[in-house]
Amino acid sequence: MTEDHTPAPTPDPLAVSARTVVVDIEGTTSAAGFILGDLYDYARPRLASWIDDHADDPAIAEARQQVVHDASLATDASTEEVVAVLHEWMERDVKATPLKTIQGQIWAEGFAKSEISSHFFDDVIPKLRDWHAHGVGLAVFSSGSIASQVPWFRHSPDGDLTGLITDFFDTVSAGPKKEPASYDAIASSLGVPAGELVFFTDNPGEVAAALEAGWQVVAFSRAGEPFFEADFGEAAVVSSFAEVEVVAP
Repeated sequence: MTEDHTPAPTPDPLAVSARTVVVDIEGTTSAAGFILGDLYDYARPRLASWIDDHADDPAIAEARQQVVHDASLATDASTEEVVAVLHEWMERDVKATPLKTIQGQIWAEGFAKSEISSHFFDDVIPKLRDWHAHGVGLAVFSSGSIASQVPWFRHSPDGDLTGLITDFFDTVSAGPKKEPASYDAIASSLGVPAGELVFFTDNPGEVAAALEAGWQVVAFSRAGEPFFEADFGEAAVVSSFAEVEVVAP
């Protein structure tokens, strides 16, 4: 019996009609291991000096006060005590806004000095460029601060991508990623109806929140990432940007 070597047909891409694609970063456009490894390792030894050297920066002062409050520290807690909490949060990958604020500033300087660079899966950048060229809007919603998102896209392996992105959102500007109200806020800011927005994420909790807000959602299940083969409910599930075709309505 002759063995059939005919290649399996390539499945049709997931067709999405949307005015704007909003992307998550960690686990969706970029490897979580890179962020939790290289970037965390860069920020960790710099936290204490950054907090002390930028004590007059309102954003850093507010972040410090929030750490003290959230961790129930004494109001006169030392920088060492604050940093110990930040280290604990980093070990547990807690998406705490004050941590993201401080990390974001440290990373922004690291990007500017070319001491660190960003990571994108190979399938991401070509699709972002293609969708942008065909009139699809692109935005970012990440737990990482806007201060870290912008240099992340500016210092990509394929050059400056910030010209492709119309808006950046974080948990300060939009709200927590697992709350539908945050997606309402983004839709309002973009001036786009919820039904004409699509969110790309790998997090089941974020999938549920965006769906509840009336958005379209594409869930990413990438091998080796934290939510590989998770239960994404009613959302369409893919493993690559190459499996999605977005067309502006």
